[in-house]
Amino acid sequence: MPQIKSAIKRVKTQAANRERNVAQMSALRTSVKKFKVAAASDADNKQDLYKAATRAIDMASSKGLIHKNKAGRDKSRLSALLAK
Repeated sequence: MPQIKSAIKRVKTQAANRERNVAQMSALRTSVKKFKVAAASDADNKQDLYKAATRAIDMASSKGLIHKNKAGRDKSRLSALLAK
């Protein structure tokens, strides 16, 4: 455990940031998974789930959770699934 006041604050900040990042990544994965399941079963609401998944990908990319190239690749793969 750090002794210096600024180091103690930094540990707290890092823990809070990590919790937020983990939650956002989990929400991203959940929305993508919901769309993939709907696309596989040819559900009626797959267009709405596609919009939600691409929005989640864009949000994660803008916040730096995933790289912009990964975001583009993921969105491209999801649109290919939607077109099937």
